[in-house]
Amino acid sequence: MKLRSLSLLIFFFSSVQVFSQFELGRLQYSGGDWYGNPSSLPNLLSFFSKKLGVNAGKRDKVISLKNESFKKVAVMYFTGHGIFKLNLRERNNLRWFLKNGGFLFADDNFGMDKSIRKVLNSLFPGIRLQEISWQHKIFKYPFKMPNGLPKIHKHYGGPAKAYGLFLNGRLVTFYGYNSDLGDGWEDVNIHNDGSAKHLSALQMGVNVLWYALNSGL
Repeated sequence: MKLRSLSLLIFFFSSVQVFSQFELGRLQYSGGDWYGNPSSLPNLLSFFSKKLGVNAGKRDKVISLKNESFKKVAVMYFTGHGIFKLNLRERNNLRWFLKNGGFLFADDNFGMDKSIRKVLNSLFPGIRLQEISWQHKIFKYPFKMPNGLPKIHKHYGGPAKAYGLFLNGRLVTFYGYNSDLGDGWEDVNIHNDGSAKHLSALQMGVNVLWYALNSGL
């Protein structure tokens, strides 16, 4: 059984570069405020729709790895503070999701780095997170990001870094560390990051979504 969303996408990629519809899943998990940054994903989806001419809806779809809801999306996103926890069933479902064409977009809002790495590094034997080169195409299209992942907040010292899980040569997980894209997607007046950072965060988010929808098919 394949992800339901992918049947439409397979047709799309075999013909023309126009989606008829795209849903982004927001992952509900234990240990942190998975619901954080409420205006972030609606803003990202609106920007995605306008720039790529895609009907991405006005809101994200809340999903869980504890039931079958995660199979209704091709891309799932999570963020938050605190600890990222998945039980055995949830980890098994996440493995299935990634093996069957799904894509995971992880965004540390602050304080989740250790738990994110622990969970993601445990999914597949011998496969661990590795830094994604600035030369990777995820930083080149639709928007050129010559400096790689933009740094929106100074939560940790040092630059923002992008990490990924590669399964059979395919990037199946994008993890943004020390960046906080979600805060950058929120309404500009919420975190006072400025319009330039807001735009760069949205552009990077679109690049990740575009890559996720292209790479798995």
